[in-house]
Amino acid sequence: MTALDPAAAPGLPEAASRRSPLAAGALSRWRAPASVAALALLPLVLPSQALAVNVLIYGLYATGYNLLYGYTGLLSFGHAAFFGTGAYATGIAIGAFGLHPLAAMALGIVLAGLLALAIGALSIRSRGIYFAMVTLALAQLVYYAALQASCWTGGENGLRGFTVARIGLGPVGLDILDPATKYAFVLACVAAALAAMSRILASPFGAVIEAIRENEARARACGFDVERTKLLAFVLSGLFCGLAGALSALHLSIVPLDSLAYPLSGTAVVMTLVGGAGTFFGPFLGALAVLVLEDSLSLWTSHWQLALGVVFILFVLFLPRGLGGAALALGRLAWRR
Repeated sequence: MTALDPAAAPGLPEAASRRSPLAAGALSRWRAPASVAALALLPLVLPSQALAVNVLIYGLYATGYNLLYGYTGLLSFGHAAFFGTGAYATGIAIGAFGLHPLAAMALGIVLAGLLALAIGALSIRSRGIYFAMVTLALAQLVYYAALQASCWTGGENGLRGFTVARIGLGPVGLDILDPATKYAFVLACVAAALAAMSRILASPFGAVIEAIRENEARARACGFDVERTKLLAFVLSGLFCGLAGALSALHLSIVPLDSLAYPLSGTAVVMTLVGGAGTFFGPFLGALAVLVLEDSLSLWTSHWQLALGVVFILFVLFLPRGLGGAALALGRLAWRR
């Protein structure tokens, strides 16, 4: 029996095996294109292009976190480390070494993945709240390392002094100072990431991580290498968050130290839960809800975080499946009728 072959273990939890082949095939085939089509409409409905870009970036960040928490069942409080690493590595590569923006982004993604491998290897054997605390502690080490390495990171002032005005793609150049072009570029990156995420979730590996989420002991008894699978999920999650950080660096042309701070890890948790943990498009719904609330409430009060906290508590109490889960439940109910 191979470690990632769900067909070899008829005892897998029901959630990993109950989907009908027709429904699962249709869902995996269309969920990424449908999500991209919906995201393409954001500039038409949001008050600013910058807000629409932020929804894409933080939705992708929450999507990476959702792979670990929503699909694998591991609560991490350290994902800001991967977002910040992707952002800092991209900015330093462009500003200090003059790398092509796409090469700098690739470097940021790789370094975020390597950091995820290191943190995951140290924390993955912990369970429950202990796992969450270990990831938080290790992420704080990364934060303070960046704070001390001020010659590279800018310390408390963050990384500045790099601006990408144009991305050359052979004979074609993209003027990403133009808001519409920037949005199209970020959307293309998000579309590629969503296609990869959809493929991951539709693979045998995707079934195994859901089996681990539902019943880790049973998955282990069926012969799966649980630790290796969780570590791979952790690394993949870090890669997606690193891409989000790299896009944030290009978008803002600065990398604040807060990109590595623990409140940003909490932001991933909030966006995932509000949008719907374990749903494909839920993280983008959560990012949209949180960022629009932040944008609106900050005009009325400087204590907008308090109001956002109240909204989060209400979601946990009365809508635990989030916006995405509620939408799926309503869709199933309408289909039955």
